[in-house]
Amino acid sequence: MRHAKRSLLIGLSGLTLIAMFAAAFFFYGHTQAAGSDRFLAGGGTGGFTAAHAGNASAMFASEFSPNIEDQDDEGDNDGGGSQQNPPTVAPNPASNGVTTHNPGFSGFAGLNHFNTRTASGGNQFSLEPPDQGLCVGGNFVVETINDVTAVYNRFSHQIVAGPTGLNEFFRLPLAIDRGANPLVFGPFLSDPKCYFDTATGHWFMTILELDVDPATGGFTGPSHTFIAVSQTSNPTNAWSIFSIDTTDDSTNGTPSHANCPCFGDQPLIGADAFGFYITTNEFPVFANGFNGAQVYAISKFQLINAAKHAGSLPSFLQFDTGALPTPDQGGIWYSIQPATSPELHGEPNHGTEYFLSALDFFGTLDNRIAVWALTNTSAIGGPHADHVALSHVVIGSETYGQPPDARQKAGSTPLADFIAANGDPVQELSKLAGNDDRMNQVVFAHGLLYAGVNTVVQVPNGEERVGIAYFIVQPGFAHDRLKAQVHKQGYVSVAGESVLFPSIGVNDHGDALIAFTLSGPDFFPSAAYAEIGSNGRAGQVHVAGAGLGPEDSFTGYDSPTVVGFEGDGTSRWGDYSAAVAGPGGSIWFATEYIGQTCTLDEFVTDTTCGGTRTVLANWGTFIGSVNLSHH
Repeated sequence: MRHAKRSLLIGLSGLTLIAMFAAAFFFYGHTQAAGSDRFLAGGGTGGFTAAHAGNASAMFASEFSPNIEDQDDEGDNDGGGSQQNPPTVAPNPASNGVTTHNPGFSGFAGLNHFNTRTASGGNQFSLEPPDQGLCVGGNFVVETINDVTAVYNRFSHQIVAGPTGLNEFFRLPLAIDRGANPLVFGPFLSDPKCYFDTATGHWFMTILELDVDPATGGFTGPSHTFIAVSQTSNPTNAWSIFSIDTTDDSTNGTPSHANCPCFGDQPLIGADAFGFYITTNEFPVFANGFNGAQVYAISKFQLINAAKHAGSLPSFLQFDTGALPTPDQGGIWYSIQPATSPELHGEPNHGTEYFLSALDFFGTLDNRIAVWALTNTSAIGGPHADHVALSHVVIGSETYGQPPDARQKAGSTPLADFIAANGDPVQELSKLAGNDDRMNQVVFAHGLLYAGVNTVVQVPNGEERVGIAYFIVQPGFAHDRLKAQVHKQGYVSVAGESVLFPSIGVNDHGDALIAFTLSGPDFFPSAAYAEIGSNGRAGQVHVAGAGLGPEDSFTGYDSPTVVGFEGDGTSRWGDYSAAVAGPGGSIWFATEYIGQTCTLDEFVTDTTCGGTRTVLANWGTFIGSVNLSHH
């Protein structure tokens, strides 16, 4: 969420340039005990509501979060150290071929910007990028993005609940009440995630929240991570709402951290047999700085029991990794990705949850990753919760580094043409933000951890593009001490094009695929995937959802006369995709793409282009599934 003024203008979504904020990190083998127990707060009952779309016409004065102008510009490092003997040459991997032949595949268009802006009677902001969430179980697929969610039938692909604005879903005041005079602002939400727990049949959804002044929409200081847990295995039924106070300024029982009140940016989620885990990146609300990643551990069974029976509120453990030393001077741990698993067994040490994080603290190149383990997870929520401990180890990896922005194929851009036609400078075709090389989604399956990062890749003529570096890591323990090694690793790279924002899905048979966006001079932004073979190599890039036009949205354009257009030629994208195991060995994925196109004449006649976009943005998402057993 916290990165650039231009990205906050789109709703403070997903931490884009966290690597630039979080100097360096990493230390070998340190173990940390949790802070004192605290308890979740209860927030009543939420869930999906009947869809009631509103007017999509832009009202520029109230189209963006009022907090835009109060945020910092991107680019400040929190530390000044450097890695010893860092790599100096960007990777130059062999190119993957591209195909439209997709055996065992099916897919459909998911939620888009039109759904986001018009949900809740149109009482939503214009947001970009979607920050993709996806979870699959039983007969249902749940998609959640900034800031709307829906349930699909897994077989027909039809929406059976929603689209519902996330303020509504969490039973909070509307993001903005456009019918009130003066306008009334509701809590600010961003960075949703969802998870289906196969062992219990319950659904989980998380999101960050910042309190605002209802009259001005400005932040007031307090912040929370909200957790919704379904009361049944049917996600269209009621969900129970809980929250963690992430203000961390010593109020309400929170710890006292530097420069707080703070908020927990980009909540990331995972689970093992015993616990549900959330990690955040902690930033001050009113000051510069970065306090490091926070790790929260909650008993999964206590959480579900409280959701089903309105019983006692579960306790949780908080680990402050910002207090841990790192191997690089000035480094601060961040974006520690917890693992989900299609298997959900306890692992050694009375339950173990694994995490991965990347180490490019200074936005250059690196060849290390960190493996983390939370042990004794069966004790979470019990009398011996003080036995739960967090440890980590740093291991060598292939080289990866700060990606450039991605080019896209030229096509119809009616918003850019409209700006130019009204006397503002002609807008160039924007690029897609490559963001950074933080660790993306982690999956633990068959004793291995899978994850990937955006990376710079170089071709012989020196041109830099966005590629993907992925890692398959084997963790373990020797005499109760965490150890790990890279089992397999590789790259996804397409000649002349970019691939970005990877998520790896692994089913309970050990089949794996990596999903991402494909974009470049020959491809409109498209949803794509590649299978990862048993040898650890990624195969051909399969185009799953072919893009129909270029990104044509407000974050990429600059207009002196229109409020909110402060772009620099790069549109926000991502900030992440999603891939999960589904029933019957299927692997499901969802990622951002552009699924529409229209001309300037069509746009002037109907600024929604037939309900496929709004005035300000035309991004969409694509949901697909692959059954690799067909091969």
